[in-house]
Amino acid sequence: MWLKPEEVLLKNALKLWVTQKSSCYFILQRRRGHGEGGGRLTGRLVGALDAVLDSNARVAPFRILLQVPGSQVYSPIACGATLEEITQHWDWLEQNLLHTLSVFDNKDDIASFVKGKVKDLVWPSLPLLTQDGPLSVCQALIAEETSSRLAEQEDEPEKFREALVKFEARFNFPEAEKLVTYYSCCCWKGRVPRQGWLYLSVHHVCFYSFFLGKELKLVVPWVDIQKLERTSNVFLTDTIRITTQNKERDFSMFLNLDEVFKIMEQLADVTLRRLLDNEGFDLDPDLQEPSQITKRVLEARAQNEFFRAFFRLPRREKLHAVLDCSLWTPFSRCHTAGQMFASDSYICFASKEDGCCKVILPLREVVSIEKMEDTSLLPSPIIVSVRSKMAFQFIELRDRDSLVESLLVRLKQVHADHPVRYDTSRDEDVTSPVFYSANMCSDHRFGGLETLSSQNNEEREKETNPRLHPEALVAAFRQSGSQSPDSRLSREQIKISLWNDHFVEYGRTVCMFRTEKIRKLVAMGIPESLRGKLWLLFSDAVTDLAAHPGYYGNLVEESMGKCCLVTEEIERDLHRSLPEHPAFQNETGIAALRRVLTAYAHRNPQIGYCQSMNILTSVLLLYAKEEEAFWLLVAVCERMLPDYFNHRVIGAQVDQSVFEELIKEQLPELAEHMQDLSALASISLSWFLTLFLSIMPLESAVNVVDCFFYDGIKAIFQLGLAVLEANAEDLCRSKDDGQALMVLSRFLDHIKNEDSPGPPVGSHHAFFSDDQEPCPVTDIADLIRDSYEKFGDQSVAQIEHMRRKHRIRVLQGHEDTTKQNVLRVVIPEVSVLPEDLEELYDLFKREHMMSCYWEQPGPLALRHDPSRPYAEQYRIDARQFARLFQLVSPWTCGAHTDILAERTFRLLDDNMDHLIEFKAFVSCLDIMYNGEMNEKIKLLYRLHIPPALTENDRDSQSPLKNPLLSTSRPLVFGKSNGDTIDYQKQLKQMIKDLAKEKDKTEKELPKMSQREFIQFCKTLYSMFHEDPEENDLYQAIATVTTLLLQIGEVGQRGSGSGSCSLEGGDEPLAPAPSPEQDSVFVDTEAGKSPQESQAFPEQAEGDWTVSLEHILASLLTEQSLVNFFEKPLDIKSKLENAKINQYSLKTCEMSRQLQPELKLSSP
Repeated sequence: MWLKPEEVLLKNALKLWVTQKSSCYFILQRRRGHGEGGGRLTGRLVGALDAVLDSNARVAPFRILLQVPGSQVYSPIACGATLEEITQHWDWLEQNLLHTLSVFDNKDDIASFVKGKVKDLVWPSLPLLTQDGPLSVCQALIAEETSSRLAEQEDEPEKFREALVKFEARFNFPEAEKLVTYYSCCCWKGRVPRQGWLYLSVHHVCFYSFFLGKELKLVVPWVDIQKLERTSNVFLTDTIRITTQNKERDFSMFLNLDEVFKIMEQLADVTLRRLLDNEGFDLDPDLQEPSQITKRVLEARAQNEFFRAFFRLPRREKLHAVLDCSLWTPFSRCHTAGQMFASDSYICFASKEDGCCKVILPLREVVSIEKMEDTSLLPSPIIVSVRSKMAFQFIELRDRDSLVESLLVRLKQVHADHPVRYDTSRDEDVTSPVFYSANMCSDHRFGGLETLSSQNNEEREKETNPRLHPEALVAAFRQSGSQSPDSRLSREQIKISLWNDHFVEYGRTVCMFRTEKIRKLVAMGIPESLRGKLWLLFSDAVTDLAAHPGYYGNLVEESMGKCCLVTEEIERDLHRSLPEHPAFQNETGIAALRRVLTAYAHRNPQIGYCQSMNILTSVLLLYAKEEEAFWLLVAVCERMLPDYFNHRVIGAQVDQSVFEELIKEQLPELAEHMQDLSALASISLSWFLTLFLSIMPLESAVNVVDCFFYDGIKAIFQLGLAVLEANAEDLCRSKDDGQALMVLSRFLDHIKNEDSPGPPVGSHHAFFSDDQEPCPVTDIADLIRDSYEKFGDQSVAQIEHMRRKHRIRVLQGHEDTTKQNVLRVVIPEVSVLPEDLEELYDLFKREHMMSCYWEQPGPLALRHDPSRPYAEQYRIDARQFARLFQLVSPWTCGAHTDILAERTFRLLDDNMDHLIEFKAFVSCLDIMYNGEMNEKIKLLYRLHIPPALTENDRDSQSPLKNPLLSTSRPLVFGKSNGDTIDYQKQLKQMIKDLAKEKDKTEKELPKMSQREFIQFCKTLYSMFHEDPEENDLYQAIATVTTLLLQIGEVGQRGSGSGSCSLEGGDEPLAPAPSPEQDSVFVDTEAGKSPQESQAFPEQAEGDWTVSLEHILASLLTEQSLVNFFEKPLDIKSKLENAKINQYSLKTCEMSRQLQPELKLSSP
């Protein structure tokens, strides 16, 4: 193979190479340990050095160097695996270049000329091979172009291109398997490391090593990984462990361990969610096509996910830039160091010191972005002005000009898509913040973009739906005659005063400075009069509300009055939503709840309606207007609690798994006592789904919701830990799960809110007996404060990392559940051993997955659908079935196998949707391997009649549509010893017995025509190929076939004469055919006389038939055929071979499909 010339020094390489030939300009060398004179020990030592020290991992044993006389620098220009290969390159150099070089005077010119010529030869010599041989020049060009395009996206294109070629050659994946990145590493087997190369592709983790003369290859699909974690072993403190169903593998490296683990985590997350959780996972545009996934794309995705989680922004938000800078913070009178995040619709800032300061600036609220004069005190400053009369000064920004330019472009786009509406009819109230997008009546211009300054009354009326409730329900429905004590009212006023002071200093809109001070105010409990508005700000639902005027009203109009399964579920739960609160003892509250839930189900049919949404929405309606409550629900369901509210509540299960890990870390004594933390997880599931609203008094639970809207899911994690810590002693004393549930329920039911201005709402847990000891009361403010002080150190990055880690476990848990449920249904119905069934299920699933890896999705729903019943979640089409049939079926028929597989698929495809399930696949295999002879023959029979056999069957070269065979053959056959056997009497008795014993209860199969019978015989002949008893079987089937032809003739004559008797006359006996003669597949037209041809006209073919009973009885007359169908078959060896060859068979098929396309595209 020709190589791209790179300069090397031979000083330190002479001991590893031996010169075989040399000329004035070229040297041919052999690697020590290869070829003649290389001892086995030397070869192994050099091979070990190649794997450990050489960057190529496995060095070709022969090479040619370019040497310029007088220079110590050499350039490898060719390498070869054999002496013959490298000799061809040497001969080419001597014939085409050597005589030309003497005309050059300058040594540099010689080197440049040779290198140029060799570079021109590099691309044809790339090892682009298929199972069928080397690719054509056209194919090589296309493959090289693809490799080059992928390589150019990497930081070091040349090295990546080299790694890509090796990856393709070593693992023989289809071209669609995209290599993402690669690393040098060690794979540990016990205490023994194997040095090699780790290749990370879009669907697989691959490892290759060549060490001490031994080659090792590992291929692990991402979808098979059940756990991915960083751990340690006896020798190293930090390794990456990959756990699959049966094995654990540890990988270590001296450099880049953090980078490798992050890339692996991203690839596993993307692949598993794309293939196993497509129900609730929307891929980023860059990840829609796996071939576009690169290391840079994955790094950008990780940064995007952190950005969206940290600031709790919509999933569609794409991050464009992250820049170090400082922000002027007036409350501290200094610049605060941190980072600016610029995305599609936001400018955000986070201080480097956690919790010091955070700012979210929706571009909708931004009026102008301006550059200030650059000074030594204020280097590279910009000013961002917002409509709430605040300005934000950023300094120390790199590439300030390009940043401002890109921000202005996005700003203009945002205002063009969603024009800003100013509400000039409102005045800003000092006691309550103005949270609408319109609070200024003056116009603002920037860069040619003008904001709208007014809105006429007609448009305003259109946006206001008269059905909608105009205010928060808590203001309209207070219990009559109940007044809060004066002390509670004074506490509420104090809180309002504190918040107003905070607004003055830190801002009162969504663009406020968010600091530790505001977190403390939230932990104290938000005043009722401000609660709904602040929830809108903290969740940024206010931006969605302002950007979609009239959207909710239109949804209500479209969705109301429609009846479906979702609306029925909503109606059932309406009166279960806070029934103790007066707002939902009234039709006004019930109607508002119905409208919000129905409108959201109409907006997001993928989620529709899930239980617990009613409780959450009820509380939102208490403190926010109806339209505001709708957008708060959108924020919670679609970005604050992702994947919580869908068919499988994957998000909630993931967070339960994260919560278990936090218990082990933060409360080790409790975790040690309660070894099975899944019990606690089941108890705490409602804490996460309803944000403690369903298990805590309402006046206390709303304080938890306050913290949730400010801090996100972190608030629920830390409060859950605080609840467990407060009850740790009682939980450790509990004897069972029921007692633990009792302890936690009593504690949560006695959490009070002394500052609540309203009356307490009724108790949730009335099942406790009166003779129990009174439970001490806990104040919610104290519990929240403890949760922040003791467990508030978890960062967003840590939580997101744990979510990715545990999502793998949760998704694989669902896959195991699906597998066990499918096997539970199938096991009683088949004779295949359970362990073999598991292997078959894995092969079936892998076949489905391989099509998802490398094929474009067709019109059929080939992707995994977790919403379907367990048995229907994985289905395969005809091509996938054909590959599995070839791998595991005992009925292999050579070239006829594919045709038999097609017929089997058509037979199993009962509902004609061109997909079959695992149960049907296994039931068919069970007959082939474990069925009795009559069951196997019946299956073969059904494979050769409609619907399995069609007029357009692929086997069109067979004599199906001809007059076929003469049936006027005698029932007399010669034997080797000269005797003869007359089957006339046996045949008559056989037909009589079958007529008597036929089971009338079983549905009778249609009779087989002569055309179908010939195909049946052809399949039998193909099945006997390469069998040890092949000759006996061929003789037996010839006998049986002729016998059946005579039976068909009897039926044909009987149908014509009205008689089925064989006694109508004796026919003359003809000589028996020789054993060598094929008694079935003969050219009957050529051998027949004109009289014979006229005796059996073509129309008679339709009347020639045999039944299943005829065929079975005829086969039973030959012991060799009986032995063939009754011999035991071993499925285990087939399964082992299938696991080894499944990938290569798929690759070979895709290569064959690629070659005709390339031929069509080539000139």
